Amino acid sequence: METILIVAGSGRMLAQAAKHAGLKPLVIDLFADLDMQGYAEDFRQVKSLAEQDSAPAVDYFIERYAVAHVIYGSGFECYSESLYYLNSRLIMLGNHPDAFARQLDKPAFFSTLDALNIPHPDVVFSAPGCAEGWLLKPMQGQGGVGIQRYDGDAADNSVYWQRFQAGASYSALFLADGQEVQVVGFNSQWSVRLSKTQEFVFSGVINNADLSDAQKTVLTDWLKQMVPAFGLKGLNSLDFIHADGCSYILEINPRPSASMQLYDQDLLNRHVGATSVALSPEVGRLKSPPQTGYQVVYAERDLIIPDHFEWPPWCMDLPKPGNMCRAGQPLCSIIAHQKNSRSVAEQLLTKQQLIINKLERF
Repeated sequence: METILIVAGSGRMLAQAAKHAGLKPLVIDLFADLDMQGYAEDFRQVKSLAEQDSAPAVDYFIERYAVAHVIYGSGFECYSESLYYLNSRLIMLGNHPDAFARQLDKPAFFSTLDALNIPHPDVVFSAPGCAEGWLLKPMQGQGGVGIQRYDGDAADNSVYWQRFQAGASYSALFLADGQEVQVVGFNSQWSVRLSKTQEFVFSGVINNADLSDAQKTVLTDWLKQMVPAFGLKGLNSLDFIHADGCSYILEINPRPSASMQLYDQDLLNRHVGATSVALSPEVGRLKSPPQTGYQVVYAERDLIIPDHFEWPPWCMDLPKPGNMCRAGQPLCSIIAHQKNSRSVAEQLLTKQQLIINKLERF
C-alpha cells in the first residue's frame, strides 16, 4: 500500500499522519486547508460528505491513482450512506459502516451499556416532564455541536435528552481489533460556549488526565467489554465525565479523533494494523509522551482571511486567503508542548490570543 485515500470533514490531521507514515495521501474534504494541500499528493474539495457530492471525487481517485484503501475521519455522522459507498469501492481501514452506525443508534448504545453495567448519565428519548437539569443532544452529533440545555421547547426525533452531569471532561484514545483493546492514553478536554444553541462545542484536549491508576483500570476494563460488544476496530476515542470518584460514559467516537495528534507513536500504521490484522503487542509498552495540547481557535467575529498572511508555525488547519470565516466558526487550530498540563493550557491561551490579535491588526 503506497497511496491511501482520506475522506473527512477536515483531512489535514490524517493526511499529515499518512505522510509521516511514509504513505502518499489523497484527500477529499470540505476545506482544502493550505497545510493539508502540502501533505496531500492530490486533493479534491467537496461541498459536503453526502454521497452525491463525494462519490465523483472518490471515483476520480480510483480511476486516476488506482488507490485501493481508504481511511475516514470526522464528519460522517449525518452521512452514513457515504461510508457504505466507500466500503463498496475500497478496502476500508477503520470501523465497518455497520459498527459506525451502531454508535449513532443511541437507544441501542445506552441499552448495551446498561446490559454491561457500565454507568452513564440518564438518557430519555421523549421529552422529560421537567426541563431543569437536562441537555438536548443530536442523535448524529460530533464535537459537541448542537448540544444545549433543554428549555422545554418541542423537539423532533433527531434528538435525545441526557441528564446534565457535572464533572471533569476526559477522553480515552484506544486501539481495537474487534475483540481486544489497548489504551493509547487518557486525555483532559474542554468545550467552549459559542451561542445559546452551541453551549458545549469541543475546544481542546491535553494528553494528561487527573485520574488514578485504579480509575484508569476500571475504564480500561469497560473498554474491554465495549470493544467486542460494538465490534470496534482501529483508533477510536471514548468520551466520559468524571465526578466524585465515578466515571460516566458519554459516547464513543468510532474513528481517529483529534487526540491522536498528541501522541508521537506512529498511530496511523497501528490503526491500519489493528483494522486489517490484529493489535501490535508493542502498543502496550509505549513510552509516556511529552505534555501536549491541541486547541481549536474559533473566530470571534466575521472576517476574511487576508492575502499573504503569515501563519505562525504552531498553527494548523490553515484556511485559504480570501475565505470568509464567520463568527463562531473554526479559524485554525494550535498546538503546544510543555513540561506540565497547566503550562500547556496557559500556552494554548497565549497562542490563541496572539493569532486573534495578529489577524485583527493585519
